[in-house]
Amino acid sequence: MKTNMECLSVVIPCFNEEATIIELINSVLSQTFVKEIIVIDDGSRDNSIELIKSVDSKKVKLLVNPENLGKGRTVSKGLNEATGEFVVIQDADLEYDPKEYAVLLEPLLDGRADVVYGSRFLTSTSRRVLYYWHRLGNSVLTTLSNIATNIDLTDMETCYKVMRLQVAKSLNIQENRFGIEPEMTAKFAAMKLRIFEVPISYNGRTYEEGKKITWKDGFSALRCIVIYNTPRKKKLQLNKWRGSKNTLPNDSNDQ
Repeated sequence: MKTNMECLSVVIPCFNEEATIIELINSVLSQTFVKEIIVIDDGSRDNSIELIKSVDSKKVKLLVNPENLGKGRTVSKGLNEATGEFVVIQDADLEYDPKEYAVLLEPLLDGRADVVYGSRFLTSTSRRVLYYWHRLGNSVLTTLSNIATNIDLTDMETCYKVMRLQVAKSLNIQENRFGIEPEMTAKFAAMKLRIFEVPISYNGRTYEEGKKITWKDGFSALRCIVIYNTPRKKKLQLNKWRGSKNTLPNDSNDQ
């Protein structure tokens, strides 16, 4: 495995995260592989923007949405700006630990993977115990997504998705909010990419601590599983991938 190389673009959507954003950015900056941090403020009404601007690092780039556009559109903007060999999506809270970038990157650096998911439910690391109904909903959505895509994930809804830059540039994300997760998963499957999972720790937040996803997003995810796994959508995504100049080793192989 390659080491001591700055190869990773970190895309951070931020909405009203003044309590955690500085600690999170500092943690990301301390990681070996980080080339750049692209923070996209999504219409925050607190002091998030001022705090981000106070960070003294040339690696940090701040983009600002004029209004709240949602996680999907915000992440899409960050992916379009990324320049590293690999790209990871990082929430602005402290639920996911940047210290695990090395574990997430290993299958990519070894040339075995095109996309890596950090799974909260592969149980070799710790996770905070919170809402049963969230876990059940996640399990149902992951199962339905697996049925539609014919790939065997344990945590489709995880934030930690790391991918080759060429993959990120091919996604053309359509969803505004949290529907981005099943949309991206459907598109990865349609492109017949090599997908790996690795276990990660998880320190989830309560709603009192700022958690934003709701039951409405669960119904939106169901809609996205149906829409983005239609034969037409799959064919369009595969043709887009095969027709691009950016190809990966074995990208024509079935999973």
